[in-house]
Amino acid sequence: MLVEKRNSSSDFILLGLLVNNKATGVVFAGIFAIFAVTVTANLVMIFLIKVDSRLHTPMYFLLSQLSIMDTIFICTTVPKFLVDMVSKEKKISFVACGIQIFLYLTMIGSEFFLLGLMAYDRYVAICNPLRYPVLMNRRVCLLLAAGAWFGGSLDGFLLTSVTMNFPYCGSRSINHFFCEIPAVLRLACADTSLYETLMYSCCVLMLLIPISIISTSYTLILLTVHRMRSAEGRKKAFATCSSHLTVVSIFYGASFYNYVLPQSFHTPEQDKVVSAFYTMVTPMLNPLIYSLRNKDVLGAFKKIFTQCLSTQKVSMSIA
Repeated sequence: MLVEKRNSSSDFILLGLLVNNKATGVVFAGIFAIFAVTVTANLVMIFLIKVDSRLHTPMYFLLSQLSIMDTIFICTTVPKFLVDMVSKEKKISFVACGIQIFLYLTMIGSEFFLLGLMAYDRYVAICNPLRYPVLMNRRVCLLLAAGAWFGGSLDGFLLTSVTMNFPYCGSRSINHFFCEIPAVLRLACADTSLYETLMYSCCVLMLLIPISIISTSYTLILLTVHRMRSAEGRKKAFATCSSHLTVVSIFYGASFYNYVLPQSFHTPEQDKVVSAFYTMVTPMLNPLIYSLRNKDVLGAFKKIFTQCLSTQKVSMSIA
């Protein structure tokens, strides 16, 4: 009995995204639709890159890693949030909260590094096309992807272990729809100011490293494109890079707001809206941006779709 009481008292309560419960049905339907589209789009992207030989290139290998990260990212927070919206019990255990923090930090950190590596890939492809097969061979791609995953996992492990070791002896109500570190730290009984300063410094560093790679890569790309005599070559180079720059702008913008700006510049309610954007909308936009603006991906999708239709017609005619 004492053990049960102790375990239940260690649970947190997620207050959710909405203050007004009247709009719960509409918001639930919208978020469920976003979740379904996101998971489907990313899984389709992974499948296409796996089965179509034209997409067996370093750029699409890195893109498949991005889709894997986005799928895990949205599955870390949204299913629990949807369950909480339709149930009276909005509790999350201490261990589950720690796992949620670790997974979302790992995915964010890994995506930070991966987007920087994708910019480097575009730099090599456009500025050193003859050496591209050597500089971005399969072994290098695997090492780059592993480095991105390792960097994100290390960030997740360090910040999660410190966050969950603070004493939480007061209110257990987290003013958020998932266990995000700033929201959890507001419940700590100890002084967290030093840790928050170190955490923000870590986030700034994690942003600066890939942003430096991205800005350097695209500066060199622009200089190379400017020297191109072929208008078709310029158009192709800009088309290749525009999708990546769009994703980078959306993801880094939301992350900068939440993790770099001091807490005095935003309220908990604003934090929840921005968090909803980068945990739900960004993972949905990534595959859509890359597929709708990419002829190779659209071509692979049409090819698979046509094959499925022809197979279905053959089976129906036999039957």
